[in-house]
Amino acid sequence: MKVCVVGTGYVGLTTGVSLAFLGHEVTCVDLDQEKVDMLRGGRCPIYEPGMEELLAEAAPNLTFTTSYAEGVPGADVVFVAVQTPSAPDGSPDLRYLRSAAESVAQSLDHDFTVVVNKSTVPIGSGNWVDAILRDSFATRADRAQDQDARPCEFSVASNPEFLREGNAIHDTLFPDRIVIGSDNPRALEVLNHLYRPLINQTFTPPTFQPRPDDTTAVPLVSTDLASAELIKYAANAFLALKISYVNEIGQLAGKVGADITEVARGIGLDQRIGSRFLEPGVGWGGSCFGKDTKALIATASEYKYDMPIVQAARDVNQRQREIAVERLQSELRILKGRKIGLLGVAFKPNTDDLRDSPALDIAQLLVARGARVKLHDPIAGDRFRREYPEMAPHLSDTLDGVFDDCDAVVLVTKWAQYLELDWGKFVGLMRTPIVLDGRNVLDQDRMERLGFRYLSMAG
Repeated sequence: MKVCVVGTGYVGLTTGVSLAFLGHEVTCVDLDQEKVDMLRGGRCPIYEPGMEELLAEAAPNLTFTTSYAEGVPGADVVFVAVQTPSAPDGSPDLRYLRSAAESVAQSLDHDFTVVVNKSTVPIGSGNWVDAILRDSFATRADRAQDQDARPCEFSVASNPEFLREGNAIHDTLFPDRIVIGSDNPRALEVLNHLYRPLINQTFTPPTFQPRPDDTTAVPLVSTDLASAELIKYAANAFLALKISYVNEIGQLAGKVGADITEVARGIGLDQRIGSRFLEPGVGWGGSCFGKDTKALIATASEYKYDMPIVQAARDVNQRQREIAVERLQSELRILKGRKIGLLGVAFKPNTDDLRDSPALDIAQLLVARGARVKLHDPIAGDRFRREYPEMAPHLSDTLDGVFDDCDAVVLVTKWAQYLELDWGKFVGLMRTPIVLDGRNVLDQDRMERLGFRYLSMAG
């Protein structure tokens, strides 16, 4: 099938490259010429393990351009995967989605095209995009002047993504489920056909990403527009709830003398609950959970409905970042003038994404209390300097620069490089060898044998 993907961020690029790998003819449209030039050269503008390898394998079926007129005409499916950042009131800022929909309408030229909202959008956006497409299409200059133009039909669908940054290729090729939503049966049929290789798992996987042994077929959830849109928000909100819940239990565990690791294991073995996302620490970050929980609350407020459980998850998550600073202050007594090292700037390992990263909040809270902060990240350093130039002086390119004369170090991001670190090499560099395990992943006995004062996030 012929596919156009508008936007080459994490979602758009992974979608386009994966569909091209499966054999579809894909054109990716992005208005950023520098990004398009990088992709044409086989270089990935984001850090995502395996993406450049998949890009090379899919290259015969891939085209990158800044022109809608090159990608949209003749496409069976047009995915819109542009950013939808939070507005000040918490609702999604849809200006990029509106602009993309208007531009798509100007180039539609096919007997039937499915325009898919791939971006995370509020409930009702499918109807809104449909109205924009029809208004823009109706006023198109060339259509108005050409009475003999061939019939052109289109329909809007929702196809939310559930990929994890750092595992985007795996989650796209071997998803837990595929959700498609439309009020048009023909649109659902087109998307069913598009995803058939994934649903049946009939494709040969890339050598660097073998098919999991237990993956034989992928469930397809085919539903209406509003339900598909709500599924995305509800799923992310529930995952955010699990993380915040175990962090809240972790604070209680510390107060009563319980081991939160064992508590989490004990609850996670209940098949009704499951162990995934029951990992205590400094909390979640990234582009999805914060934005989507905020948008869900904003949507509910439009209907005069409160969502106190989702709001509580947000409050607990923000509190974890403050608790990290409070743990350091409780141990050091005074933070003014102290040097604090933060290991990890990206919001999670295997990505360079800094959006809503706990490390940024923790760093700013420490600086506000007069501490001297040094940060390190094995991958996200360059992006950090570009996006946060005012904080660039706090970044160290070496671990020695973080540990030297340091009063405490916080493990913020669970990078493998930090878990495998020769910690004993650095204990002697520190003024006071204190480590706050912000991800509950270090071996306390080992760290204490090496000479560290070990702190956890538990109260």
